[in-house]
Amino acid sequence: MKVKKYTANSLPEAMKLVRADLGSGAVILNTREVQAGGFLGFFTKKNIEIFAGLDQDIDYHAPKKPAAAISNEPVHKSVQGEELTQEIRQLKKMVHNLSVQNKDSEPMPEFAEEWRTFLQLQELEPSISEELIAQLNSKYRSFDKDEAQGYDWNKWITDWLSARMKRSDFGGFHYETKFLNLIGPTGVGKTTTIAKIGAKAVLKDGKKVAFITTDTYRIAAIEQLKTYAEILNIPCEVAYTADDFKKAKEKFKDYDLVLVDSAGRNFLNRFYIEELQRIVHFDKNMKNYLVLSLTSKYKDMETIYSQFKSLPVHKVIFTKKDETTTFGALLNLSINHGVPIGYITNGQNVPDDMFEADAEELIQMLLKEKLKHD
Repeated sequence: MKVKKYTANSLPEAMKLVRADLGSGAVILNTREVQAGGFLGFFTKKNIEIFAGLDQDIDYHAPKKPAAAISNEPVHKSVQGEELTQEIRQLKKMVHNLSVQNKDSEPMPEFAEEWRTFLQLQELEPSISEELIAQLNSKYRSFDKDEAQGYDWNKWITDWLSARMKRSDFGGFHYETKFLNLIGPTGVGKTTTIAKIGAKAVLKDGKKVAFITTDTYRIAAIEQLKTYAEILNIPCEVAYTADDFKKAKEKFKDYDLVLVDSAGRNFLNRFYIEELQRIVHFDKNMKNYLVLSLTSKYKDMETIYSQFKSLPVHKVIFTKKDETTTFGALLNLSINHGVPIGYITNGQNVPDDMFEADAEELIQMLLKEKLKHD
């Protein structure tokens, strides 16, 4: 295959160059945005770079055979062809049988369809929502119309979902260990959440508290935590290395609680998990709470949790409840992975905008969204 590179100011211009040079048989192999020109990193401009190829063994200008000529050629069935034909017949039979069954069965009532639509909008995993709807539909059909209308369906759904969540492990930190380490990706609100937990410990529980931060990649994060420390009149140490962290732990050995703010990085890269493990000494005297934003996609939450769980993750804190109306991801993570949830935060006020998680309350967060639309 002949492969060439083309660079232009825009994608349409680059495509014109490819067509003019290689013709209509060209195949686009890769497209990317590149920086061009400039001086010492300034005044650069963005260009489009395309790698395209052309298979030189194929004559793209050769006339195609007419359909009649193709149809008149003899066809030689192979064993694989016969097996494929047999599979197609079986599939057609299955489709026919399903269509007959569907004609004979009753359609799902509007009540159940409404719940299915709502759970889809809340982004509850299909494996969970379809099982719930199937059982809800079965129970609904066991009632007459008046009984179904008077039944407390919210309670039934709450009980159904809460039975699948690890209810006994829900709730916040209650000084089980001396060290509480908050971990997670950048931008989820770890530093503010640490301030909330620290403020509660100092102002409400009368504990002797200290901060350690390993987030040396963002000067603003260090300054923010130091500001909170000054307001609460508690010490704050910055750990640049594993030795720094060890010294800070020793310095605060007589404190009731030491809160650790870890660096927020792109933890899809395993390197940053390993870097965190090198600096922070994870042991039985430390609990690790993973901080995730409720505004994130569930698949991203799942990937981040999978990256961190080797530390291990003892509980999850969900932030930014006030910035979303979709709570299915929270339930997905709890049900699919058995993840205990510690806190939910719903604003920037320290320490007020945070509450301990409870399975039934979290389910009610989701169900209240349906009441808004009924």
